[in-house]
Order: sequence, then structure tokens, then C-alpha cells
Amino acid sequence: MIRVLIVDDDFMVAKVHAGFIQNTPGFAVVGAAHAGAEALEKTRELRPDLVLLDIHLPDANGLDLMLQLREVAPELDVLVISAAREVETVRRALRGGIVHYLIKPFSQADLQERLEHYLSAYQGLDSSKDVAEQSDVNRVFGVDRTERPLPKGCSAETLRLVEQVLHSAEADVAAAEVADLLGMSRVSARRYLEYLHDEARVDVRLKYGAGRPERRYALKPV
Repeated sequence: MIRVLIVDDDFMVAKVHAGFIQNTPGFAVVGAAHAGAEALEKTRELRPDLVLLDIHLPDANGLDLMLQLREVAPELDVLVISAAREVETVRRALRGGIVHYLIKPFSQADLQERLEHYLSAYQGLDSSKDVAEQSDVNRVFGVDRTERPLPKGCSAETLRLVEQVLHSAEADVAAAEVADLLGMSRVSARRYLEYLHDEARVDVRLKYGAGRPERRYALKPV
């Protein structure tokens, strides 16, 4: 469960945002603060995972406050929710390492979309594995796609044949083995296999022996 602290100077707005968050699976509101000093105190006390941070606060600029909050909780993530539209403000927030910037007013669906992206991308990257795939990083930066275009000279039909070889294999296979089975060059087989690896659809392990390590491929478990 992602623990959320709401920081907004308007009590009613904070209450509305809390309702939005409580309706989003995987998130729980642990508190609200309406000024910078209170936000620092509650961050220290409640240890939230995520802060929804307004920029215009009665005793602080939210972007300055963000740096102070991170001194209290270095692993804290920040999602800015503000009416501030100045380009330089947005740029400064981005440089500060926010997970998103949502301009008021916004709907429940708008906030839920950002929260769900945060849950799947940021938290997934933290907890799912020790080493990130390119597809994991793509999700974090919002460029996730269902599938990249095939490399030049490759075809969808041959890609399906390569996948069939992987499906039928009892163990991991090398590019040379795939090439022999399909009657293609080892270089071409390697291109298809590396494409599938970039798409996070196969695992790769290195087999060590004489000479260079051999890359061996296996479909990821479903």
C-alpha cells in the first residue's frame, strides 16, 4: 500500500483530493498538511511514500519545501498538484525529480491515471527485480509502447518462427541453434533474439567456456 500525504493550503481541496486517492486501489491517505512547517512535521512523523504537493503555501514555496522534505525522508516521491502554470516553475519541478505535475483543476480520472502510472512504473521498478530492462525504464519515463518496430530487414513472419523455436525448446538456446533450425544466418537469428530481449519477452544468460561467453535465450515465464 502506497502511503500518501496531501499538502495543500485549502482544507476543502485537500479533502476532495483525499477522496480521489482513497478511491484508487493501492493507495491510502495517511494525513494532510496545510502549510510547509506542518508538512515537514507530518513527513517526519508519518513517513509517507508519496506527497501530493501544492506549490503555493502560506509559509513556503512548494518547490523549496520539496528539498526540505527530501532531507527528512530521502526516499520520498513527490507529485506536484498546483494551479501554477509558469513554464519555469514546471521546469524547476522537473529538475527537482518529481514523478508528475498535475495542473489544477483536474478530475478524479486525471489523478487516478497519474497514481496508477506511479504504482506500475516507479514501484514496479523498485521491487520487481535487481536489474531493469529497457521496457521497465520506458514505463518510468512514459514512453512505454506495446511493441517497437522490427529492425530493418526483419519480418513479423520470421519473428513468429523464432518465437516458435523458443516455445518448443526444452532449455535455453543460442543464436547459432536457432539459425540452424530455421535456415538463416546466425547474425539474423541474433537480431531477432535481441529484439525479443529488448521487448522483455526473453531472458538471457551467459554460458562461459573457451573464448567469448555465449548468449543463450529462453522465453520469460508467463
